[in-house]
Amino acid sequence: MRIAGAALNQIPIDWENNLRNIRTAIEQAKAAGVELLCLPELCLTGYGCEDLFLSDWMPQAALAHLQQVREWTHGICVVVGLPVRLPGRTYNTAAVLRDGQILGFAAKQFLANDGVHYETRFFAPWVAGETGTVSWEGEAWPLGDLIFEHQGVRFGFEICEDAWRADDVRPACRLMGRVDLIVNPSASHFAMSKTDVRYQLVMQASRTFNCTYLYANLLGNEAGRIIFDGELLVARNGHLLLRNQLLSFKEVDMEWVDVDFTTALAPAAEIVPLPAPDEYQELNQAMSLALFDYLSKARSRGFVLSLSGGADSCFCAVGVAEMVRLGVEELGVAEFKRRSGCFSELKVKSEELKVGSQKPDAQAEGLAFNSQLLTENQELVQQLLTCAYQGTVNSSDDTFNSAKELADSIGARFHDWSIDDEVAGYVGKIQGALGRDLTWQTDDLALQNIQSRVRAPGIWLLANVQNCLLITTSNRSEASVGYCTMDGDTAGSISPIAGVDKDFVKKWLRWAETTLGYPALRHVNALEPTAELRPLADKQTDERDLMPYTLLNRIERLAFYDRLSPTQVLARLDGEETGFNHEQLKVFVRRFYNLWSRNQWKRERYAPGFHLDDYNVDPRSWLRFPILSGGFAEELAGL
Repeated sequence: MRIAGAALNQIPIDWENNLRNIRTAIEQAKAAGVELLCLPELCLTGYGCEDLFLSDWMPQAALAHLQQVREWTHGICVVVGLPVRLPGRTYNTAAVLRDGQILGFAAKQFLANDGVHYETRFFAPWVAGETGTVSWEGEAWPLGDLIFEHQGVRFGFEICEDAWRADDVRPACRLMGRVDLIVNPSASHFAMSKTDVRYQLVMQASRTFNCTYLYANLLGNEAGRIIFDGELLVARNGHLLLRNQLLSFKEVDMEWVDVDFTTALAPAAEIVPLPAPDEYQELNQAMSLALFDYLSKARSRGFVLSLSGGADSCFCAVGVAEMVRLGVEELGVAEFKRRSGCFSELKVKSEELKVGSQKPDAQAEGLAFNSQLLTENQELVQQLLTCAYQGTVNSSDDTFNSAKELADSIGARFHDWSIDDEVAGYVGKIQGALGRDLTWQTDDLALQNIQSRVRAPGIWLLANVQNCLLITTSNRSEASVGYCTMDGDTAGSISPIAGVDKDFVKKWLRWAETTLGYPALRHVNALEPTAELRPLADKQTDERDLMPYTLLNRIERLAFYDRLSPTQVLARLDGEETGFNHEQLKVFVRRFYNLWSRNQWKRERYAPGFHLDDYNVDPRSWLRFPILSGGFAEELAGL
């Protein structure tokens, strides 16, 4: 039998988009002679519909739209994911359709309820061995723990989380010996290095349960935070038959393979491992796709970025440039423009392509300009990214040069202006109201914050005028300890790197300079991270304000990924090579927990960020914590 999976880039309750992609996948499969096609979990509605799954009308609308899919299934068997609502309960199901008929609905038995998933809020788990009925306009179909048959091949289901449970409880253990094929429609979120875990899961399952295993995942940034990598896998008895390119910019990625179910295949002696994942490359591809989808699905015209010349803002600028490079590389310029939705009314004039601010020695410095004209990709970046350097008396030439040269090298529009007058205006007003001068000795944080906060109105105005998304550059390490100014550097529509720690940001930039070929990053890679909010003579740095980022990240992970108490965190650090003694570590642990506790309100207000690592600190995504708490007072005293 020729079997296939199709990764689809869907949008919650965008029936037109979702049905179009489903139909395209079915048509492509038919053209390729596919006999059984698996589409991803909840692909008809989108996975990220949140509390709409609890309504009566939305699952009913999904069932009504499924009737359109019936018409496209003549000559092929197709699996389509959708919610089914019975009185008071919603179930996550996979419908099996063939020759214009619905054969039945397999229901998900185990629900994902940790990390970025909250399925038990929306769905009820189906009980193994039970069946029920779905009714619609006089027709009725079986629902539940079902086995299907197509052309002599018997197949059953695991739906995403079902496969992540222990081998003695997951549906596959009851299907063993009863089916030839296990089909798994999934919505498994992206995280760096996760594909290796998923690959092993599918390969091991096919060998353990003596079957062919067909796995199909969702694709793209579907609903704003979670990214799906679109992985398609087919394995048989521990042998890999099919694996596709992950994180594609395609709307539909359909891949097929022929399986001879009539001939036995000896189990693999061992599972062949994948090459070690390159997390820098993985993050680059995932963030590029996520930015592209966010841009088009938000129906925006591009991005605006307050480019300070520091690590975080430079990372975001390169992220947009990589979005263009990777998108064009896979889709071509015309399809990239069409899909982005940003170019229908924008015409690039020849005089706009001149690089008026290019330095005479730019080519000698390795910048990718061609005869004073922008390359095709740089033209696209110019239309999609506007940067502004907003300097003060506390800003350095180093960060200005870093920002200017990077913006020029990728083709972004670049502006620079001073905010000293605005800062002086606000400071003067408050000094008049209080009847005293504000000084660095008495008002340090307030004077730092006003600079950051004054930057927000102007950059917001620029974004609004251009109908663009404002990028905010906060990273996970800063979010953990509140090292940010609310309504200042946190202002924005989207926070692409909020799920990535600062140490990784610094390492990624060094990788991007050499491996991706962004020589202008040499400026930021030579700088120590600094907010540049105190007078230059103070030589402010992030790590002097906080602690070494590597240690901050380690405490954060032990505290909230491993869920250890402050005492346990300190004990673990004492047993590791940190370069600090017990008393120093105690100071850092106390500082981390104190800063963490008092800054939950900031994390509640961050712009939406992408889930990129195996955890994040977004309370609307991965990690909940009370805004008001005792702040670990007793636990820290116990240190």
